[in-house]
Amino acid sequence: MNQSIFFSAGEPSGDQHTARLIDALRVRAPQLSYRGFGGSEMQQAGCQLDFELTQLAVMGVVEVAPKVAEFYRVAQQATQIFSQSPPRAVVLVDFPGFNWHIAKRAKANGIPVYYYLPPQLWAWAPWRIRKVRKYVDKVLCVLPFEYQWYRERGIDAEYVGHPFFDAVAKKPLDPATMERFRTLRREGKRLVAVLPGSRRNEVTNNWPLQLEAIRRLSKRHPDVRFQVACFRDRQCLWCREQLTAEDQSLPLDFFVGKTSEIVEAAESAIMVSGSVSLELMARSTPAVVLYRVGRTIKWLASVLVSTKSMTLPNLMAEKTLFPEFVSAGDPEPVIAEVVAAADRLLSDPAHLADVQRELQTLRSKYAVPGASDRAADQLIAMFDANQAIANRRAA
Repeated sequence: MNQSIFFSAGEPSGDQHTARLIDALRVRAPQLSYRGFGGSEMQQAGCQLDFELTQLAVMGVVEVAPKVAEFYRVAQQATQIFSQSPPRAVVLVDFPGFNWHIAKRAKANGIPVYYYLPPQLWAWAPWRIRKVRKYVDKVLCVLPFEYQWYRERGIDAEYVGHPFFDAVAKKPLDPATMERFRTLRREGKRLVAVLPGSRRNEVTNNWPLQLEAIRRLSKRHPDVRFQVACFRDRQCLWCREQLTAEDQSLPLDFFVGKTSEIVEAAESAIMVSGSVSLELMARSTPAVVLYRVGRTIKWLASVLVSTKSMTLPNLMAEKTLFPEFVSAGDPEPVIAEVVAAADRLLSDPAHLADVQRELQTLRSKYAVPGASDRAADQLIAMFDANQAIANRRAA
């Protein structure tokens, strides 16, 4: 029997989480091999990449439309793989818009499908639960309220915890970078993290708003240096290119691949909405959250989204720890709100300390490492159960 496991992960964060899951699976089942769609970290973990799916990471109808043909081509590639060399199982990681097509093709070929970091149907489009029932054999939930939501709807699910906390616990912080931040603090500088997002479109949509907020905040707080955590070199270059001649004197430092160090060292942050909010929670770093979208997407969200927050720590705490703002159309109102919320964190030590304490409480409750190991244990058990069933049928 084919001993390969096929993964499909389209987000950069999903690539990272899948790589850690593959590492955990290798310890438990060294006979297995791995292939699929993902990114460079999966490849480094020993997964054969049939397509680098992370390069297509997009959100929203407007962003997806130009890439529909490419998504279809990749899905057809999966069909060919599943029919010619069917893997032992398919493991989907986030990226539901595309991964539903992978699940459908896998089930058509009789391949078990498991979903790790499942779609957040509890937040939007809950009617799509029928797709889970039809195409997914088991869901490995990463959030406690998510697990309850799926179980209440009759889905076979297990709660394994969020792998972001594995990354926080296991990733060593670069000593040279941390010493650089300590030197800045000794010089009387306060550090604010700026997180422009991991997708190209997130960066291009949100960085101009963040930059304007930095301009205004730096005038109010001359002792603050803003540490910009870029995900890729080309995104960092683009952010730098947006600086005007007057911006050259701004207290800005740009980094690539140093998000953890920046979040650890900063007293607060201005961030684009995303799962990195869990790292800020785990490091007890208060943040202000923004996300810029088109008017149509904002209207659709007002109709379809069923949660009160877009930020995971807020949902887990059932209260607003991270103020959040969605921008569409004229950016000025949201820029003003972001500046006001960030200014409060910088100007009111008691408020900053209160938020930090709330985050510490939340961290102690939910930021428990070991999600990758628990997910691997669940998958191995399911692989073995399916193998036993296949053996009985063959006999």
